[in-house]
Amino acid sequence: MSDTTGRAPDYRAMLAIAVEEAPARSLAEGGIPIGAALFARDGTVLGRGHNRRVQEGDPSVHGETDAFRKAGRQRSYRDTVMVTTLSPCWYCSGLVRQFGIGTVVMGESVNFHGGHDWLREHGVEVVDLADPGCISMLGDWIAAHPHVWHEDIGEDDDGCGGH
Repeated sequence: MSDTTGRAPDYRAMLAIAVEEAPARSLAEGGIPIGAALFARDGTVLGRGHNRRVQEGDPSVHGETDAFRKAGRQRSYRDTVMVTTLSPCWYCSGLVRQFGIGTVVMGESVNFHGGHDWLREHGVEVVDLADPGCISMLGDWIAAHPHVWHEDIGEDDDGCGGH
């Protein structure tokens, strides 16, 4: 995927927008440091958001869903890029498939391996930047807040899975 000039998008610059959402907004509000942004093909930010499950007591407000909602209605999502600081969970992966988002760029998949392989198998371009800052940001937070993390990913505190 390239912008209108034929150049490949700068995924690291796009990730920087998602990263801004994680500590500057979500973590500052007492939430989980996961941020996301939805971009148009030309790199224009359509919407940006962060995980607000804790702040709003709403289990559906993940970073990706927040960015998607803030982007508003689009005629098509095929040429959009969802950038997230973490591999998208199954809920957010379903959103990507439902609306045909063409590309997912994730900051990391070390702390959580969501549905990105499934997305790739279904024709979504998936880019894992393996960003050290994203890895340490969430890894450090998980170590300090394991109970909230297990709730966020739908697992029992013993790690046996809540689904």
